[in-house]
Amino acid sequence: MPSTDPPPSVPRTRRDRCPGALRPWPADDGLLVRLRLVGGRIPARSLRALAAVAQRFGDGRIHTTGRANVQLRALPGRDGTLEPGVLRAIAESGLLPSPTHELVRNIMASPCTGLTGGRADLRPVAASLDRALCAEPRRAVLPGRFLFVLDDGRGDLAEHPCDLGLTALDGETAQLRIGGHHGPRVRLDGAADALTGLADAFLERRGTGPTAPWHVAELPAPLAAPVTADPKLPAPAPPLPHGPLPGSGRHVPVPAEGLDRAAADALADEADAAGADALVVTPWRGVVVPGEVR
Repeated sequence: MPSTDPPPSVPRTRRDRCPGALRPWPADDGLLVRLRLVGGRIPARSLRALAAVAQRFGDGRIHTTGRANVQLRALPGRDGTLEPGVLRAIAESGLLPSPTHELVRNIMASPCTGLTGGRADLRPVAASLDRALCAEPRRAVLPGRFLFVLDDGRGDLAEHPCDLGLTALDGETAQLRIGGHHGPRVRLDGAADALTGLADAFLERRGTGPTAPWHVAELPAPLAAPVTADPKLPAPAPPLPHGPLPGSGRHVPVPAEGLDRAAADALADEADAAGADALVVTPWRGVVVPGEVR
């Protein structure tokens, strides 16, 4: 589904319709479902289960997105709702942990964080942020396109547009990103609270109804006063190349037509053999398969 975001200066005229499992998109070939992966992480068993769902009910492939999520296409249903058996199979994959908040779990993180390189392991921050988003009922009304981006200090997501986010300055601190501006410095162990606090402030400011903003940059006044960029912020880095990773593991390209079941099962088997707890979908049409865990 192509983006329909207008520039920030164009008023909204409808609510966002970003798809999920409980709000699929009616495409020409059937229903399209998008599943959010926090930081792109997907356990091997979930990848296998999703590939089985795609083969049994859809077009046979798992498709990746520019936000490091996955999609299934050509799924059966009627009146914009998946058939119950399809929804049940997707839920059994473990990739629908919060039906009430499924559309707002939009959290990107540097794909190799905690695996190789970077200034800090942001996997705990991403997990804490996800728990905090899902724990508060009012946060379920965040727009489906509202995006958190966490850069671990290597600069690979430094220029990726976001509503809220952060960039690690070292192993303990980060500078927040608020819309298109830098925000205050925070400790990483308090970053999830800082980000959810800002998300709450956005909800208070945006109002309700079909014309309410989808993004922080669309608010009529800044959500917070801009802060000078910290001199320790990294320079923007290019996308992670496909191929072997420093140390161990590899970044595997995903074909434009997606992963079929055989390819998905092979990647899951490789992750299991390495003792990895998850693979990582990247925003550059790829999957990181971690190396052997020692």
